[in-house]
Amino acid sequence: MKTFMQSKETVARDWYVIDAKDVALGRVAAKAASMLRGKHKPTYTPHIDCGDYIIIINAKDVLLTGNKLKGKKYYDHSRYAGGLRTRTAKEMVESYPVEMVERAVKGMLPHNRLGRQMYKKLFVYEGSTHPHMAQQPKEVKVGRE
Repeated sequence: MKTFMQSKETVARDWYVIDAKDVALGRVAAKAASMLRGKHKPTYTPHIDCGDYIIIINAKDVLLTGNKLKGKKYYDHSRYAGGLRTRTAKEMVESYPVEMVERAVKGMLPHNRLGRQMYKKLFVYEGSTHPHMAQQPKEVKVGRE
């Protein structure tokens, strides 16, 4: 039996919605990253971007467990001397929830040009509405099932 290898011309992409309300950030990010890679499909091929489009809604209501609101830090550097900016997870949830979820998902994707291509299929929204209703996205449940 020959091993199946998908080509980029034969990839069929679907749209999925993940509701992040009251679900742990890591669970949402892991599910989204796996679906962006295409690992949920029987035609998964590691060197091809065979994943689907993912929409994450309610990013402002994502759950952080334990002491992460005070202890977890997000770092950015301007590449100038003294240009380090540090924000806590609490600041990120209050002011930049979309960026926080995007960073979590991006960290779980491959760190190469294939990963950057997969990341472009991710759409994160702070509230429960999104402009992708024309694509008829399917609902995906995340959490403890």
